[in-house]
Amino acid sequence: MSKRRTRLVLLFVLFLGVLFAVGAYQASANEAAAGTEGSGSGMPWWGWPLILFVLTFVLGILAVLGGVGGGVLFVPIVGGFFPFHLDFVSGAGLLVALAGALAAGPGLLKKGLADLRLAIPVALVASTFAIIGAMAATDIDQAVRKTALGIVILGIVAILIFARKSEYPNVQKSDRLSQALKITGIYHEPSTGEEIDWKVHRTPLGLLLFTGIGFMAGMFGLGAGWANVPVLNLLMGAPLKVSVATSKFLLSITDTSAAWVFFNKGAVIPMMVVPSIIGIMLGSLVGVRILAVTRPSVVRYIVILMLLFAGGRSVLGGLGII
Repeated sequence: MSKRRTRLVLLFVLFLGVLFAVGAYQASANEAAAGTEGSGSGMPWWGWPLILFVLTFVLGILAVLGGVGGGVLFVPIVGGFFPFHLDFVSGAGLLVALAGALAAGPGLLKKGLADLRLAIPVALVASTFAIIGAMAATDIDQAVRKTALGIVILGIVAILIFARKSEYPNVQKSDRLSQALKITGIYHEPSTGEEIDWKVHRTPLGLLLFTGIGFMAGMFGLGAGWANVPVLNLLMGAPLKVSVATSKFLLSITDTSAAWVFFNKGAVIPMMVVPSIIGIMLGSLVGVRILAVTRPSVVRYIVILMLLFAGGRSVLGGLGII
């Protein structure tokens, strides 16, 4: 497929996604204006699942091309433009992020990229606070949560814009905690044929930050790859590939812990979760194919603009301005 045809297909898919999103938003506005429960839009029972499937298919493509997790796009966009309670969106968002992590985690461990010695202490801290965040989520007023979600999304935008990645951070000496936990390793870099010997530092500060990352992941259902990688790579000094792979493995633990809380409180609806997961997974497969023949930098800016718009709308909606 030529680059021109690929761009046309991508633009067409994006157009469909925008069209369905606008239609969903308009339907919810009509329902609110009619002042009725469930019958204002006149939409059949399969309408919302179909719209979710198409939208998440587009988000799956954008997530791959933009280098972000699907949960980061799912929660602010669905929470901001669909007439669903934020609890249900957060529960679905956790499972969307979890699906991708479970698909990738075993392979990354088998290849030796995800490191258990690095993952286990971080997962213990992050999953504990993810449970706390998920338990607190359903007790906090929705307007407050929407405002906080918008602020977090705007923070993610700042990280995506300004955070720099380091392939092989220069860690002169590991700290005492990482030495005690034996957080070190060697992985094979196929692009150069080298064996990369790595270690980490600033472990106590890293674990402290993961308390907040876990709490936000549990409360908002965002997943946490957007924060895991910068902390593991830029702060603690793990190589970029080890950071990305370990982050993916961490999501399978952190999101599972938080998801059980939403399951227990009845905030996971199969009619939302199933089409969303299928759409994200299929979109990711298409995104991988498009990634080989297109320049992801442009799409990354599209993702940033989408998050900026969704985050701003969430803040304004939580404050009651719109």
